[in-house]
Amino acid sequence: MTTPSRWPWWVQVLAVHLGARTVSAVVFVLVARTQAATGWTDASPSYLRYTGLMWDASWYRTVALDGYPAVLPRGADGAVLQNPWAFYPLFPTLTRPLLALGVPWQVAAPLLALVLSGLAMLVVHRVLAHAVEQPAAADLPEAVRRALPLTGVALLATAASAPVLQTAYTEALALLLLASALWALQRERYGLAAAPVLALGLTRAVALPLVVAVAVHGLSRYRRGGPVRWPALAGLGALTAASGLLWPVVAGLVTGRPDAFTATQAAWRARHAVVPLLPWVDTSRTLLGDVGPVALLAVVAAAVALLVWRPLRRLGPEAWGWTAGYLCYLLVAVEPGTSLTRFGLLAFPVAGAVAQPALAARHPRRVLAALLVLGVLGQVAWIGLVWRLVPPAGWPP
Repeated sequence: MTTPSRWPWWVQVLAVHLGARTVSAVVFVLVARTQAATGWTDASPSYLRYTGLMWDASWYRTVALDGYPAVLPRGADGAVLQNPWAFYPLFPTLTRPLLALGVPWQVAAPLLALVLSGLAMLVVHRVLAHAVEQPAAADLPEAVRRALPLTGVALLATAASAPVLQTAYTEALALLLLASALWALQRERYGLAAAPVLALGLTRAVALPLVVAVAVHGLSRYRRGGPVRWPALAGLGALTAASGLLWPVVAGLVTGRPDAFTATQAAWRARHAVVPLLPWVDTSRTLLGDVGPVALLAVVAAAVALLVWRPLRRLGPEAWGWTAGYLCYLLVAVEPGTSLTRFGLLAFPVAGAVAQPALAARHPRRVLAALLVLGVLGQVAWIGLVWRLVPPAGWPP
């Protein structure tokens, strides 16, 4: 696949993004016609209500309109109930200027997400473009290097859970901030990386695994024998770690309960507690019985295989380090479920890795067309089976 030289790169990226989001919008509209009434919307809601009020979108609406409770709500048994402290503040805060102008939440939030995701795709393109010009990617054919950034964007924009980038969720903002931090890290502009890193700590609980990318970046620079600005790099690493702890600390200070954030998170967990690793074992046994742990080992082996895969390592230490840290984070800190598809969207370097063998295939256009079609079919399944709620309960997107 080659990119037409007559159009600037950013026009191509935005065209791909808008095309993909238009396809997703059509799927949302069609699925919404079959949506039963829920606690969030009436039956057959409009596109904006469907993308702006369903699932966690209404929690973010609560944050935007009412803020956070000073006292954690409790049930009759004394356990902390589900409440807004589980949801980070930056995205709903960014909607408030539009809300102040009288724009309804279900218009302001999806519109903001669409704009933020477009900006994110531009930065993702720049991250991939820089990566393929580094020595690690020197063995790639020139045609593959030229086409890879836009192809990676296209695969990411059409991924199964990519429709979330136009809903009132935080993925669009998180992707923009994460890609911006990696862009600055690639270029050793550590001071510039500080702003998106700090903002990420108020957007999603993904700043801590970014520490791995900072560490791998420094180690790579050291091994290559070039000068390393250790004080600046150490400062960025410390800021990244602090950013990962920022929101839990804020929740603890405001509510007067140091474990306010984890206690709130536990209200959504099957164990009613935030514990590492064990939810994966529980889920594997629930789904597959005694062979569940064996299947779980296969999942871990697949993750390791991905990390040692040459196409991913070609993308450089920053992209590789982030992917490694994030996969470990998902294994340790996340309760597995249908939300994993959405969480996986932030591992965007994988799209750049998949693009490489596709572009190097004997018939690259056919391979890429097949991948894009599979992505769109995945979107149909994600919206129709996960986003669409069949009352009284369903699996969260």
